Amino acid sequence: NNWYHGLIYWTKRAKRFLDNRAPKLTENIKNAMIMKGGNTSMTVTQALKDIYALKKPSAVLYKNTKISTPRGLCKNSQSSVFCLCLQEFFSKKTDSSLFLFGSHNKKRPNNLIFGRLFDFHVLDMIELGIEKYNSLSDIKSSKCPEGTKPMLVFAGDAFDHDNDHKRLKSLLTDFFRGPVVPSVRLAGLEHVLHFTALEGKIYMRSYRSLLKKSGCRTPRIELEEIGPSFDFILRRTHLASDDLYKTAHKQPKALKPKKKKNISHDTFGTKFGRLHMQKQDLAKLQTRKMKGLRKRRGPAAAAVVAGETSPKATEGE
Repeated sequence: NNWYHGLIYWTKRAKRFLDNRAPKLTENIKNAMIMKGGNTSMTVTQALKDIYALKKPSAVLYKNTKISTPRGLCKNSQSSVFCLCLQEFFSKKTDSSLFLFGSHNKKRPNNLIFGRLFDFHVLDMIELGIEKYNSLSDIKSSKCPEGTKPMLVFAGDAFDHDNDHKRLKSLLTDFFRGPVVPSVRLAGLEHVLHFTALEGKIYMRSYRSLLKKSGCRTPRIELEEIGPSFDFILRRTHLASDDLYKTAHKQPKALKPKKKKNISHDTFGTKFGRLHMQKQDLAKLQTRKMKGLRKRRGPAAAAVVAGETSPKATEGE
């Protein structure tokens, strides 16, 4: 294949394409592949379209992919066509590291599988079942512009204590967080995705924040539901091992902040510094000059120090 790679480098456009796919210190935005299986329902099809609308433009929607359940969640599909297509073809073609797979059958109706990849191999997958769903078109309200970076809110103790919910929180954050930006203007904080874990279910709601007049400089915030709205139930999971998960989160040394000597931070982020100074002679320390502390000269000053007479009495005499 050496002649083939050499042929690719003949064009500048192909060279730019390969340079864009090459490893970088700061990686590109994570793209997502959204696809449906061979058997789907109208609920799953519409749900995939709505999630694609939230994820755009960092998503690719496949409409005619007739593939089976991902390997790892189905024990009887070790040579699944999905794994071959997903890991080798689809992920490399679209440079995607996230995927969403929709399916429907009698045993697991209205099924959604969120997952991510590491080095073009499946890292972890979590299966969610749709129990209740309201689409974007069902909720009549003005929507957020395409590509708006959402604010993610997670409520519920399960996201902090249960291992499966912890990994689900990490996966949903990775899926919906959007591009990494240095700063965001106040008017750009208009989309809110709220996830609530309660009694074994996950409730997903999408809101649009409205800035209202409050009589002061800080506006009053109101939330308006814009959809889609999901009531999920957690089903099967396929989580990566601790070693593989740690390897996937490894950062290059160039991105790690260099530790500065004698500087520390407390729990609240306050910065403390330690200064090393030589021993000082306080007798030579320059203080504020005051008229009352000025040194006097002559015999009158010596008499004042001894307490015999006052300066004014001496001047009067």
